[in-house]
Amino acid sequence: MSTIYILWLRQLKKYIRSTPRIIGSLGQPLLFLLVFGFGFGSIFEKAGGGNYIQFLVPGIVAMAVVFTAIFGGIELIWDRQFGFLKETMVAPVSRFNIMLGRTFGGASVSVLQGIAVLLISFLIGFKMQHILMIFPAVIFMFLTAFFFTALGTAIASKLTDMQAFPIIMNFLVMPLFFLSGSIFPLDTAPKVLQVLGKIDPLFYGIDGLRFAFIGTSHFNPWIDLLVLVGFSLMVLLAGKHLFEKMEA
Repeated sequence: MSTIYILWLRQLKKYIRSTPRIIGSLGQPLLFLLVFGFGFGSIFEKAGGGNYIQFLVPGIVAMAVVFTAIFGGIELIWDRQFGFLKETMVAPVSRFNIMLGRTFGGASVSVLQGIAVLLISFLIGFKMQHILMIFPAVIFMFLTAFFFTALGTAIASKLTDMQAFPIIMNFLVMPLFFLSGSIFPLDTAPKVLQVLGKIDPLFYGIDGLRFAFIGTSHFNPWIDLLVLVGFSLMVLLAGKHLFEKMEA
């Protein structure tokens, strides 16, 4: 447990000390929030969808969480190249504990990034149904972040090229993001997009966040929670297998 705590704390310290990283990570979510929110708000409202900012913010908060989480895997490649990973791997601790520590740390950092976007969204008119619903919202953020951090770590464990990782991640994450119902409601989308959306793990994270933030959801929030837990356990087991076979 001490190894998990130390690696978790290391990730948090790196995040807090890196002001440019924090600001840079906020850029893309805020761009999407402002451009889509104000660009398509009137069209969404005329189509009977209501306030688009209210609909959009849960998806953009999830976007901030996911992109911070998934690219945490590049730190694994970085640590491997500069020798820190080898020092960690030769320690008399379980490799699974090392992976868990990195995953918990990356997920915690991602949740902080999501909360930062949420706070900024209040400045442009977003309103939560009840401030106490921030607690279930954080649970959904953490589970989403945990899944994508573990996924990024699993993929990074098989890569040595730092430049290949962002390319693979963009190829994987962008379709998941756009098929998750983050930008447009899947209820009115073509059937094929609805089917693809319902096998997208991010869909359940955003659906849970919408319930917490504005009180509406496609599924019962308990279903969203169980599906996220299931996906997280699957990717964690796959990541454990790959991480234990990785050469530092």
